[in-house]
Amino acid sequence: MTIQTRVQEQYELWLNDPAVDEATKAELRAIAGDPKEIEDRFYRDLEFGTGGLRGVIGAGTNRINAYTVARATQGLAQFLLNSGKSELSAVIAYDSRNQSPEFALETAKVLAGNGIKAYVFESLRPTPELSFAVRYLHAQAGVVITASHNPPEYNGYKVYGQDGDSWFRTMRSR
Repeated sequence: MTIQTRVQEQYELWLNDPAVDEATKAELRAIAGDPKEIEDRFYRDLEFGTGGLRGVIGAGTNRINAYTVARATQGLAQFLLNSGKSELSAVIAYDSRNQSPEFALETAKVLAGNGIKAYVFESLRPTPELSFAVRYLHAQAGVVITASHNPPEYNGYKVYGQDGDSWFRTMRSR
């Protein structure tokens, strides 16, 4: 299968999936005549890098959106559920970037759907406050929705371990 075939299949899957909301489908229909844009949005899955996901906000597998946030959160939930602990919780914070509150809520929904208690800050919070809250509440993980210093069209999803430190550093030290 060529990359162009895979890209087109992914694009069409999103367009035809009844679980994908109409606003996302409208965004995808608007780029129907732009093969380069379609390729950029679907040629790969947004990758988990140093501490989390970061990317341009928009529809597609190579963008940050409610669907890629939900997928990352499902992976986190599976990891936590496989830890063998009976009572699991996570803390979720977000900043002022576009769609941060919505992505935080999506994160909480996926965790709750997996039986993991989700503490969501009721307003904007800096990352250090998330780290403190993870330790204070004895949570097993934390998530902050932020893209830090990246341009405004970006957002991100950063994961923290139960010690309140970056997931990347926590996993490297094992």
